[in-house]
Amino acid sequence: MPVTSGALAKPTAPVRRRRRRLDLPTVLAYACLILGAAIMFGPVLWVVLSSFKGLNEIYRFPPTFLPEQWILTNYTGALQRFPFLRYLANSVTVTVVATLLTLTINSMAAFALSKYVFRGRDAIFLIILGTLMIPLQVIMLPVYLVIAKLGMANTLWGIIIPPAATPTGVFLLRQYMLTLPDELLEAARIDGAGEFRIYWQIILPLTAPALAVLTVFSIMWRWNDFLWPLIVINQDRLFTLQLGLARFRGELVTDWHYVLAMTVLSIVPITIIFGFLQRYLVSGIATTGLKG
Repeated sequence: MPVTSGALAKPTAPVRRRRRRLDLPTVLAYACLILGAAIMFGPVLWVVLSSFKGLNEIYRFPPTFLPEQWILTNYTGALQRFPFLRYLANSVTVTVVATLLTLTINSMAAFALSKYVFRGRDAIFLIILGTLMIPLQVIMLPVYLVIAKLGMANTLWGIIIPPAATPTGVFLLRQYMLTLPDELLEAARIDGAGEFRIYWQIILPLTAPALAVLTVFSIMWRWNDFLWPLIVINQDRLFTLQLGLARFRGELVTDWHYVLAMTVLSIVPITIIFGFLQRYLVSGIATTGLKG
């Protein structure tokens, strides 16, 4: 039987992937990124490690990086002197309710400013953006007077309601909604869908990356807010975590080991939320005009 040429063919060797050569610009770029990450994460790591140090070791100079003796009583002692769960519940309530209101109000405003054509639309959008240039200190007293007249002083609603609508959120969501084709809305209207159904079932699902970005920003703003709750609240039972942490600062002595322990506990929820939503940040920021 004649041997075909295919039988004599040598088996092909597996294709090897060529390694990417690291040229000097790439090495410098990676070095800058690693250095930037170390600069940003270094203080957080220092706080976490210092929360396990004793008070004498915290004040020692030169300072130590790793604790000589890991002290867990900083957390247990702080929890005994510090109503952490009550302050945590207040912060969670303010953050969750304020974030839901921010997403609802800003998404509705962005939907109207991006998908409807009416007289004065661009002027309204410019006015909204113009409010970004107004410092908080200028409007703080008028807003507080309004809150007091409405009977929301010394309530959690006084913290939640005023910053519910943010110009940053309107801008972010509007820029993303402009990338959505208008043909989807026209097709839904032809099929008999109402405006609210279009907003709820079409616009919001497609705007999920931008909503995730705004969610992260809103949670960070509300969770770390100190000045506005300090003005509105003067009852201990309504304090948020940030106000509660300030209680450890005395006139003569500050219990830094307790402050550091509670600070670590206060950043854990933000870290967990960021870990769940970080995959949406890149795509959301890249398509909403925040990348500069």
